[in-house]
Amino acid sequence: MHFTSELLLDDGVLERRFTLDGIPGLLWTPADASAPTPAPLILLGHPPLGLGTMYPRLVARARHAAADGFAAATIELPGSGDRPARPALNQAREDLRRAMRAGEPVGDDLVDALVLPLVDAAAPEWRAALDALLSLPGITGPVGVSGGLISLGVRLTATDPRIAAAVLFAGSFVPRVMFEEARRVTVPLHVLLQWDDEGNDRASALALFDAFASRDKSLHAHLGGHTGVPAAAAEAAAGFLRRHLKQA
Repeated sequence: MHFTSELLLDDGVLERRFTLDGIPGLLWTPADASAPTPAPLILLGHPPLGLGTMYPRLVARARHAAADGFAAATIELPGSGDRPARPALNQAREDLRRAMRAGEPVGDDLVDALVLPLVDAAAPEWRAALDALLSLPGITGPVGVSGGLISLGVRLTATDPRIAAAVLFAGSFVPRVMFEEARRVTVPLHVLLQWDDEGNDRASALALFDAFASRDKSLHAHLGGHTGVPAAAAEAAAGFLRRHLKQA
C-alpha cells in the first residue's frame, strides 16, 4: 500500500488516498485513532461509477462513520474510474440498458454476464485491501461492510471471517448462483430495499434475504425508487454497525 496524498478535513477526519497494486483507494480515520486506541474498520461499497463520481457520497458516509468512532475505506472497482476498461462488462451494461429501454425481461444470462465477472475480479482485491488496511496502526477489527453491489457484499461476507456485520443494499441484479453463497452468510445483517426500485427485481431481493443463514437479520423496506432512500435509513444502518462492531 502506497499513500499518495493526505488531507485533514475540517472535522478532524484524516483522509488519505492510496494505491494498492495499482488500484486506487481512499482511507478515512477519526481524529482519535492511534496505535493504542485503534478504530474498527468499515468497508464502504459503491456502484461501478468511479471513485471520482462517488466521492461526495463516500466522504459523507466516511465522516458519519468517523463520528461513530470507525475508520472507513474503499477501493476502485475493476473497469471503473481510471482502471483499464473491461469490454465484456461494458457490453453487458449496454445490453442491460437496451433491454430496459425496450421493456424486455432481464434474463439470467445477462445478469450473470453483468455481475459475476465483476464480483470474481473485485472480491480478491477487496480482501487484499483489507489485509493491508488491518496492518496499519490505528485500524483494527472487527470489520463491517456497508453498501455497494449486494453480490460483492455477499461474496465478501460469506468468505472472509474478519467481517463481523454487514449493511447490504438490495439495489442491483443478483445472479442465481449468489443464492448458494448467501446460505453461507451467518453474520448479523441489515438489508435495505427500495420497494419501487426500477432497476431491481423485488421478488429476487426478497428471496435473497430469505436465503441468508444469519440468525440476526432484518429487512428495512421503504417506498420509492432506487435513489429515494430516506435520510433516516442512514442513521438506522449506522446504529446497526455501532451495536455489532462496538460490541464485538
